[in-house]
Amino acid sequence: MPERPQRNLSLELVRATEAAALVAARYRDLNKLDSANSAATHAMRLVLQTIDMDGVIITGEGEKHNTPILFHGEMVGTGHPPAVDVAADPIEGTPSRSLGRPNTLSLAALAERWSLWDPGPSIYVEEIVVGSAARDAIDLNLSATKNLQQIAEALKCKVSDLNVFVLDKPRHENLIRELNEAGARVKINSGGFIVGAILAAMPGTGVDVMMSIGRASESVLAACAVKAVDGGMQVRRAPQSDDEMKRVQAAMGKRAAQTLSGADLCKSDDVFFAATGITDGALLRGVDFQRDGVTTESLVMRARSGTIRYVRALHQLDKLMRFSQIDYTGDHKEKAENHG
Repeated sequence: MPERPQRNLSLELVRATEAAALVAARYRDLNKLDSANSAATHAMRLVLQTIDMDGVIITGEGEKHNTPILFHGEMVGTGHPPAVDVAADPIEGTPSRSLGRPNTLSLAALAERWSLWDPGPSIYVEEIVVGSAARDAIDLNLSATKNLQQIAEALKCKVSDLNVFVLDKPRHENLIRELNEAGARVKINSGGFIVGAILAAMPGTGVDVMMSIGRASESVLAACAVKAVDGGMQVRRAPQSDDEMKRVQAAMGKRAAQTLSGADLCKSDDVFFAATGITDGALLRGVDFQRDGVTTESLVMRARSGTIRYVRALHQLDKLMRFSQIDYTGDHKEKAENHG
């Protein structure tokens, strides 16, 4: 007998990212940006707690914003098997900035227990991501120019044909200058570290390479998505302050400069990933409030099967809030249990 189909946990995980995205977008529209993160995190956690899994948070909001929930080591789910590591980011980036720019997502991923990388004291990492055809061509120990040359050779094209996704940050000034001098087409983006990784790893997106320094916690989520589409990825710790450098050196010693592959960040092939758009972007449309309902667009992926699904959902919030603990209005009213 063939193996019986197993639960696709990404289809359950997407309910958590949808809930966080809906709440985040509502708080944005109410101009309650200071409260958006805690409200979205609370919404995501409520849904995660309903999923039949024995989950432990590896990277979550506690590492970024010192929130009391979704912190490293917190248990989520019902406590029933399977035992999994969980990475979660209810609002990618700092809400006061990210909710006003494109490409902002709500994200969650899980994999077998002990398989996701724990960034430890590292806050920032340098990252390069490509699609499957060029995954053996990248090496963070080489210059950006040399990487472009090797990627172009793997893709059988010229460096001038390559589109490179880079975050618009002062720390990337030298990188952007080098990419320009190499002749590549540089796509400078105001945000979307994980979006850039996904676009670079997936075929047909118009992005060939992602090069940027971003948060280490977000690189774990990116690694789960890249694993699902067989892309190539490398990261290296890139402390952005003297304090971070001291903590990384104290904890890691000589390993602080180690280059890690996507397989190091996500050791399991049984990986589930979900992302819901909060703001419009190159990958997904954002939350759209209309008179007769609210529309969300999500991406769900399962690495083991290689299946990628786009989920466009119409939410009837008046019905949801009859039985949901989640406040989708921003008025903090108490609700009953569960989420639709």
